[in-house]
Amino acid sequence: MTKINLNFPKPANVFNKQIYDNLFDYDHFVEVWYGGASSGKSHGVVQKVVLKSLQHWKHPRKVLWLRKVDRTIQESIFADVIDCLSNWQLLPLCRVNKSNRTIHLPNGAVFLFKGMDDPEKIKSIKGLSDVVMEEASEFNQDDFTQLTLRLREPKHKKRQLFCMFNPVSKLNWTYKQWFDPKAKVNPERVSIHQSTYKDNHFLDADNIATIENLKQTNPAYYKIYTLGEFATLDKLVFPEFEKRRLSIRTLSQLPSYFGLDFGYTNDETAFMHVKVDENTQTIYVMEEYAKHGMLNDDIARIIKQMGYSKEVITADAAEPKSIAEIKRDGISRIRPAKKGKDSIIQGLSFMQQYHLVVDDRCVKTIEELENYTYKKDKQTGEYTNEPVDSYNHEIDAIRYALSEINGMASPKATVMKNIYI
Repeated sequence: MTKINLNFPKPANVFNKQIYDNLFDYDHFVEVWYGGASSGKSHGVVQKVVLKSLQHWKHPRKVLWLRKVDRTIQESIFADVIDCLSNWQLLPLCRVNKSNRTIHLPNGAVFLFKGMDDPEKIKSIKGLSDVVMEEASEFNQDDFTQLTLRLREPKHKKRQLFCMFNPVSKLNWTYKQWFDPKAKVNPERVSIHQSTYKDNHFLDADNIATIENLKQTNPAYYKIYTLGEFATLDKLVFPEFEKRRLSIRTLSQLPSYFGLDFGYTNDETAFMHVKVDENTQTIYVMEEYAKHGMLNDDIARIIKQMGYSKEVITADAAEPKSIAEIKRDGISRIRPAKKGKDSIIQGLSFMQQYHLVVDDRCVKTIEELENYTYKKDKQTGEYTNEPVDSYNHEIDAIRYALSEINGMASPKATVMKNIYI
């Protein structure tokens, strides 16, 4: 077991004050780190857990790092931990296995990176010392409960569970668990830390300007991503929907529909796969792929990987050049959505005629449904039938997909090709 000596002559150049002040506090079983965008909460928790794991405990730590959806790990929490180890010049001393996403630290500590797509797989992992839930709002109450039960190895002292997230809807389990007036939070067991971009002194002027500009451009995002506060529940466009794990075998004979909404820097590109049962008037949201910074060749590659290159895909008509480039890259049946007057309102009205069932791995769709609200008339205080232009990228892609049955021909039935691990 290698002895590690880390020396930070100027801690302020390495840590934000909030994380530094709590760097060696391991007395709370649950640590909640929530707040606005770019507040440094995830980066700080990575630093704290890495440093904790490098200390000379009698029994080396075994840390489980989690995202709800497995395929999002590689470019998020796994990359963040690698970056921390690299910045601290520890990476050459570690054994990194990128294929199964494990890291062995030089003092014998082990990092495991998993998705919670299948909670049963997590139950087989023994001897955990700590658990980190990145984007904890994407999980559910049962996931959290199961993870608390995984932290029971008596040989590990100071066992902890870390939760990092943006404060999305008050419908989310994180609000009900720790912030609802009815919630019973034991301060000796749970520590709660709120942060905003003002707590991150590593941000440059451009990042700060982008975050502060949300006050003018997107008030709904401003409260959550700038102020780091839970949004007040307004009149939801979809006040009721069902979340559960969907069965391929049960739904394989239903027709599939595919939609694509473009994004890049501020908004994610969203590719959606839905099925519809006309007999029961039910829309099943089967799969989502959502990511920022995707070029058109990236989009085409992902669609091919998912096995849907030959399907009819209805995309946002506002980007004909993107549609042409994706078609050139082998997605031959992609086409623009037909947009008429009030097409958004009409498309949402069409969706509202159906019961919505969402696969619990479609975390971005669930977040949108819990936050997509109607505009309120400033003069009368009454709600209009026009939605707020926020939390609508996956929903827009679903609208495009459903244009196939919203006044257009019906497609053939296709079998769902589930890519979740």
